[in-house]
Amino acid sequence: MNESGGTAPTAQDALGAAAGGLWPSMSALNVPADKLAALQGEYLQAAGEVWNQALARAAGTDAPIAQDRRFAAGEWAGNPFAAFSAQIYLLNARTLLQLADSVVADAKTKARLRFAVQQWVEAASPSNFLALNPEALARALQTGGASIAAGLRHMLDDARKGRVSQTDDSAFEVGRNVATTPGAVVFENELFQLIEYRPLTPRVYERPMLFVPPCINKYYILDLQPANSVIRHLVEQGHRLFVMSWRNPDRSLAARTWDDYIEEGPLTAIRTVRAISGAATLNTMGFCVGGTLLATALAVLAARDEHPAASVTLLTTLLDFADTGVLDVFVDEAAVRLREATIGAQAAGGPGLLRGEELATTFSFLRPNDLVWNYVVGNYLKGEAPPPFDLLYWNNDSTNLPGPMYCWYLRHTYLQNELAKPGALTVCGAQVDLGRIRAPFFVYASREDHIVPWTGAYRSVPLVRGGARRKANEVRFVLGASGHIAGVINPPAAGKRNYWVNAELPASAEEWLAGATSHPGSWWPEWTSWLRPLAGRMVAAPKAAGGRGFKVIEAAPGRYVKAKA
Repeated sequence: MNESGGTAPTAQDALGAAAGGLWPSMSALNVPADKLAALQGEYLQAAGEVWNQALARAAGTDAPIAQDRRFAAGEWAGNPFAAFSAQIYLLNARTLLQLADSVVADAKTKARLRFAVQQWVEAASPSNFLALNPEALARALQTGGASIAAGLRHMLDDARKGRVSQTDDSAFEVGRNVATTPGAVVFENELFQLIEYRPLTPRVYERPMLFVPPCINKYYILDLQPANSVIRHLVEQGHRLFVMSWRNPDRSLAARTWDDYIEEGPLTAIRTVRAISGAATLNTMGFCVGGTLLATALAVLAARDEHPAASVTLLTTLLDFADTGVLDVFVDEAAVRLREATIGAQAAGGPGLLRGEELATTFSFLRPNDLVWNYVVGNYLKGEAPPPFDLLYWNNDSTNLPGPMYCWYLRHTYLQNELAKPGALTVCGAQVDLGRIRAPFFVYASREDHIVPWTGAYRSVPLVRGGARRKANEVRFVLGASGHIAGVINPPAAGKRNYWVNAELPASAEEWLAGATSHPGSWWPEWTSWLRPLAGRMVAAPKAAGGRGFKVIEAAPGRYVKAKA
């Protein structure tokens, strides 16, 4: 009984039951007393409102649930218990994150605490449990239990795959309905195949273009479907295009190093494109880690007083790793040493591989609601088969990395940020100084990118401008809407999103954005307009791929991209 003699529980009673001992569990955290008291007061007030809404629903009065797509279906609002569990969950989740943000600790510790709390909070959602999900229960009743049986089949299938299915993998095949832009493999070594794309215009720019995609993913994110293919778009614009297709490493490549990836990767590709085309210089583009590899390779060449790039485009690329966003929570000296001891050059049993599935899982849990729990609920609780989606098919087509290469990258970029320090690194026998690269740069970032924060990408600008010993490079920085992939893959015909431009390049990213102008649609035309004067005159398109001693090996997309991790 409560103090008034009634038997109805008070908001405080409900709070104690629903919160599961929230406040005692926080007592060990170093949260200032005044902040903790303020959060407790806000929590009690909000809990009272939640309880009053629950009583209103029990009495037949409509009361909304806070906006969250996990609880948007009518079954949640129509079930008083489900509505209450959703509301109290959202309150607890918000409060836990506020507590994590209030802990007195260094920035990295706070980020790690917040990440851990976020993972627990997303996993604990009542929508993830069959008994607490009224949508899933209603579907089970409607289907006579068939949805539960289907969910169990999906769960067993995924257990065999070792991952949660995000799309219908059987709907896609590389070379059949993704990666279909016509071309031919004209060179290969142990690390990559070089694809030359068939011209789609009678005349092409005389200066060829080389794409360096990330080696942690397969290149065909740039060539998913004809309507959203960066590769096809560039070929249609009249560019003679070459693209690296990285091999998916197996045990035979486990000992390969960062130097190997530079020397036998972009450096070899640049030499090969120049030999095939006969051009002295070429336009270059690197995407994500591919941009890091490309810039490193060009800095190695610059140290040798070679300057083959007529332009450099960096898409969602980090060169200065001082601001790596949420990925920073995974990197410290202990973590890097563990990798070096298990898969790196110092591994007791010899170098190993970083498995592609591990990378894919890590990236999925950066957005757990969208890329994990959403599919747990749909696939297993509701028994729904995930629909075909080319981007998610690519996302699940994971790649391995050689341990020594990965450990070098982890230590010298993410941990020690030495690529941003002129002369701090020696790669392929050359001291790396990004400021020695002589070429105009187009630097693109995506505003909601959780893998390469746009503010981190902006830090590339002073590194590549150079100018201390010579005339500064021209640099164009463009910011697109959306995330790491959707921001990049934004064809003009779709008429989606927007982008920002600012001819000035102030010291900070925030200053740049404050002075930037927003434009509707895709950033691609901005890029191709920038490229046009750098591509040279128009000449007759080559009648066949390869030449000058380089024969066609096989049709695009080639064997390497089809190898599974």
